[in-house]
Amino acid sequence: MSKSGASSQEFPAWFNESRFGLFIHWGLYSIHAEGEWAMFNEKIPVEEYAKLADQFCPKQFDPDLWMADAVAAGMRYAVLTTRHHDGFCLWDSQVSDFTSVKTVARRDFMADYVVACRRAGLKVGLYYSLLDWRMPAYFDGPVKNPEGWREFITYVHAQVRELCTNYGKVDVIWFDGCWPYDPESWKSEELIAMIRELQPGILINDRTGLPGDFDTPENAIIPSDRAWESCQTMQTHWGYHRNDQVVGIWEVLNKLCVCASKGGNLLLNVGPHADGHFPKACRDLLAEIGEWMKAHGEAIYGSVFVTGLYNYHLATQNSDTLYLHFRWGEGLHWPSWGPYWIHGMTRRVTDVWIPATGEKVPFRWEAGRVEITVPAAYPKPFGTVAFKLAD
Repeated sequence: MSKSGASSQEFPAWFNESRFGLFIHWGLYSIHAEGEWAMFNEKIPVEEYAKLADQFCPKQFDPDLWMADAVAAGMRYAVLTTRHHDGFCLWDSQVSDFTSVKTVARRDFMADYVVACRRAGLKVGLYYSLLDWRMPAYFDGPVKNPEGWREFITYVHAQVRELCTNYGKVDVIWFDGCWPYDPESWKSEELIAMIRELQPGILINDRTGLPGDFDTPENAIIPSDRAWESCQTMQTHWGYHRNDQVVGIWEVLNKLCVCASKGGNLLLNVGPHADGHFPKACRDLLAEIGEWMKAHGEAIYGSVFVTGLYNYHLATQNSDTLYLHFRWGEGLHWPSWGPYWIHGMTRRVTDVWIPATGEKVPFRWEAGRVEITVPAAYPKPFGTVAFKLAD
């Protein structure tokens, strides 16, 4: 392992092929229903917050249903919060009593989740927050409380070891919460070395203070010269909030296509209810996405960074097919007014069609550009045209 935290092993192809994954924020904060930062934002005392564990006995927890929704939406991997900043563990940690196994639920939710992922054919991702609001040493820091910090780091590393040991092969470990301390304080090099020894081939994100294997811009799309993934939530918050609204299908498809067009992934978050079920609006949105993905998945999976076209074209490319996505309402409307020229087509076009309907599109190709005449009806929710390219 290099000091950057990057693996010397070949980067696994599945990540860049997937392009679309499911993020799930779920824990005690789901009971409070004010988002995942409620404990901190509302200054809830540790002892008071801990009482929520007496209520956390989710009767509708069904990870197979979660994964079925993910598969139906066209997602290829999932990442679940094993422990968020509030310190509550969804597995049987041996270094904490604040867990779902040692409180009223008496259940290892991570074990069930991992099995459900594998049963559905999805890659397994585990989120873990380095910080823990219950630990005074976290707020004190390594300078003010060196002994307490050493004990805190021992606890963190022990929990990561458990997650990398107890559940078979793990494909992604997704860290968070390293602020405001540096990687030396977290002993990130040692942590990553341990993970790679226990889980060869695993992907580690960039939130230990070291670069790891891939970048994770949050609520933003920031392309990188290496593997990257934009994490975004379909609700306002990440954890369940009673007043959250769910974004529209157009917004999600736009983000998905923009990520794929720039060679990145979209990790789309759902915050389940405390009882374990996805909000109906979230399930409905996942189903809508899935309908679009049935006809357009090949435009997303494995898409490469497309260059050469004018910037206002949102383009994805998979092998010998180029897809142009016409974004209604963003200055580039469905060109139904007549023949429309697309410049920057460096490879000869041999066929053009509408993936949503299979309808052929009349076209004329000249060196460096192609003229198309699309049908008048805009194929909502997102207008996509496919172009077969010659070798």
